[in-house]
Amino acid sequence: MHRDTPPKPAERRIRAQRGTALRCKGWKQETILRMLENNLENGERPEDLVIYMSAAKAARNWDAFDKIVATLIDLEDNETMVVQSGKPIARFRTHVRAPRVIMANGVVVGRWTDEETIYRLEQAGLTITAGMTAAAWQYIGSQGILQGTWQSFSSAADLYFDGTLAGRTILTCGCGGMGGAQPLAGKMAGAATLVVEVNPARLQKRIDTGYLDRMTASVDEALAWIEGIKQAKAGGSVGLVGNVTDVYEALLARNWQPDILTDQCTVDPRRGYVASGLTPVEMEALLKADPAGALERGNATLVRHVSAMLAFRERGALTFEYGNTLRMRVADLGLKEALTMESFVTLFIRPLFCEGIGPFRWIAVSGESKDIDVVDALIEDTFPAGHRIRAWIALARKHVQFQGLPARIGWLGHTERSRLALAVNAAVAEGRISAPIAFTRDHLDAGSVASPFRESEKMKDGSDPIADWPVLNALLACSTGADLVAVHANVGRMISAGQTAIADGTPEAAERLLAVLDGDTGLGIARHADAGYATAIDACERHGVGLGPK
Repeated sequence: MHRDTPPKPAERRIRAQRGTALRCKGWKQETILRMLENNLENGERPEDLVIYMSAAKAARNWDAFDKIVATLIDLEDNETMVVQSGKPIARFRTHVRAPRVIMANGVVVGRWTDEETIYRLEQAGLTITAGMTAAAWQYIGSQGILQGTWQSFSSAADLYFDGTLAGRTILTCGCGGMGGAQPLAGKMAGAATLVVEVNPARLQKRIDTGYLDRMTASVDEALAWIEGIKQAKAGGSVGLVGNVTDVYEALLARNWQPDILTDQCTVDPRRGYVASGLTPVEMEALLKADPAGALERGNATLVRHVSAMLAFRERGALTFEYGNTLRMRVADLGLKEALTMESFVTLFIRPLFCEGIGPFRWIAVSGESKDIDVVDALIEDTFPAGHRIRAWIALARKHVQFQGLPARIGWLGHTERSRLALAVNAAVAEGRISAPIAFTRDHLDAGSVASPFRESEKMKDGSDPIADWPVLNALLACSTGADLVAVHANVGRMISAGQTAIADGTPEAAERLLAVLDGDTGLGIARHADAGYATAIDACERHGVGLGPK
């Protein structure tokens, strides 16, 4: 139907362009545009430009989105677009090796980083909640956190449960854009996984995309299903519709006990956390009618939520936070015991960071799954049979449905990422892959984030809050030739950096990929070596990273 006016935001449904036809003046610009579109194709609330966390946005508003698109389409190969908190500001002549896009999202001066002020600045249209990959257009759906969650559950099996989670139970909550990976990760790790979510639409979405087996609003039915999975000693997942606090207190009253307890729900009552006794719609209405009252009820629910988690821990559950700042928030509300819970990073991930190993990912901008098949085959050719990436790709092929543009995540370390990227670039040059592959990663990585209650918690040298590292990471990415570079902050709690480098089959791309990817992971191992970790010190010496002779 012909329209004389643009469609209203609620009517807009953005889908990433597929194929090999270009709208832009080069593949770098086209790839970045498709990644932006892919974010919204997979978004949690795309009509509001919200990608995940109930608040993390891809652009400040629809006018800003349209200007970003128009600029990318017109951007020359020697120009760079500057984006400030989801709003394009200017384009400058730079050079072909420079990033096509640089951005800073959600970065506010410290004195103004309390939640109330940040929220007011957002409402005034001056900044946005960036998330990690949302505002940087690097989100690939729930798969983006899937391997990290699986890695944590598998490490828990190795460290605490004699190497297997068969016959074990995982209890968690949150099935939104990031938490939605939990049920599949638990299933892939072999556990009976029960995830509580207050919004039934989120659970249904996970069923539709293959991340969740079944759902119910009945505690009795959920526990019966979980018991069946447990007795069969086969991995499986159940979604339970309900408020996490109410459900946890009911489970405690029944003396039901999980083996592992974690959490990936949204924890801000202003941005999606739902108070006990309310539905999501009712909580949203209360926020509009009585913001202070909604915050008070939400905070009271949070305290009960974590009190229940501590009770499960007292009864023997391996309990840890999965990076949603739940502990810090509740400690600030007066429940200091929350800080005695561990983090998934300190328990399972930091040894990997010391080797530069983290959440690397690649996206087939052609939209052709066969291009990912070629990358899968290249992984088999590039890495030996016993390598962690080989086992992971086999699992991903079996369990993961693509969301939006076909993509994979694979945790690779220093020099491993560039090795794969160079092989892929050659395949693009030879025509075995039909269009460029974008290489990117979560901001959760070895040298790209300062987050004292997550990635940089309890650093050996006490450098938890030092934010020089993500700033240096972004500066280095610009220097080495990344195609997109982003610096993000989230409500004063963390600063992170992200980057994208594109394999378009050219010799120039091969040179850039080697410099960008080795610089990124090299800074990660240098950061941990500087903090005094022996494994990282050894990695630096082994790879010639640092200030010694090359």
